[in-house]
Amino acid sequence: MSTAPAPDAFGAATTAAEVIDGVDLHGRRAVVTGASSGIGIETARALAAAGADVTLAVRNAAAGADVASRLQSELPSTAGKLTVGTLDLADRSTVDRFVADWEGPLHILVNNAGVMSPPQLTRTPDGREWQFAVNHLGHFALATGLHPALAAANGARVVALSSIGHLFSPVVFDDLDYRYRPYDPWTSYGQSKSANALFAVGAAERWAGDGITVNAVMPGNVGETGLARNMDMEQVAAAMAAGELALPPGKTVQQGAATSVLMAASPTVEGVTGRYYEDCAEAKPVTERGDAVRGVAPYALDRDNAARLWVVSEDLVR
Repeated sequence: MSTAPAPDAFGAATTAAEVIDGVDLHGRRAVVTGASSGIGIETARALAAAGADVTLAVRNAAAGADVASRLQSELPSTAGKLTVGTLDLADRSTVDRFVADWEGPLHILVNNAGVMSPPQLTRTPDGREWQFAVNHLGHFALATGLHPALAAANGARVVALSSIGHLFSPVVFDDLDYRYRPYDPWTSYGQSKSANALFAVGAAERWAGDGITVNAVMPGNVGETGLARNMDMEQVAAAMAAGELALPPGKTVQQGAATSVLMAASPTVEGVTGRYYEDCAEAKPVTERGDAVRGVAPYALDRDNAARLWVVSEDLVR
């Protein structure tokens, strides 16, 4: 990679294109999940613009093909190749197939796809609560399945998209699937996003010897995504009016992709691993939720929590 701006040149308003400017990713291969909409598209665009060959891992292959075709037509001739792979994180058979079909090294994995706060409790066919299954378990199975390819890259990077929503709940190990407590869409979402951050902590420790860095990121409050498609917007408005839900300042989708691209490709964070970043900088700790719209809870970076979650997740994806 070539020299890029100093990290303090980046901030909340930085775009993915600004982060990737001057970075050369030719010869590198990347996978971006959920790359048929929103932040995923802009992440794929930035990585491909720098020369990486990018696989868009998406549920709807036709939609992914449309995005790949459009991006390829918009990018310069020096851009990397865009391809599409079918991946439904709620369906383990598609995860297993994606892993089995992958050949050769993988330099960048961005676990970008996600679901957010469906109003009713939903379970996957194997009985897991939907948000935890999609946001964490599906990505866990994907990343661990692709571990040999990441290790073969000699310096791979993995990015796990978390959220300030992790402040709604730690991982509740004794009731991951809401079998004993009333379902709540926000604590469910929070649990899954805490799990994303803990995955980065656990993987960073386990995979350091393979030269793999793993970090979690908070993209920001980006309205131009499909993440809210399952939400009850009246419920959201009521929660905001009651002071139960505070949102960070809004970002464009290009700004929302910036922190993902930073951790996936920028030389300014070379060797950084097991951290939680937001606004293109390491997040500061938050000791209580209150009305916090930035920062990271200690439980989301706790090594004991991460180790426990890893063992539980291995058992659940067998």
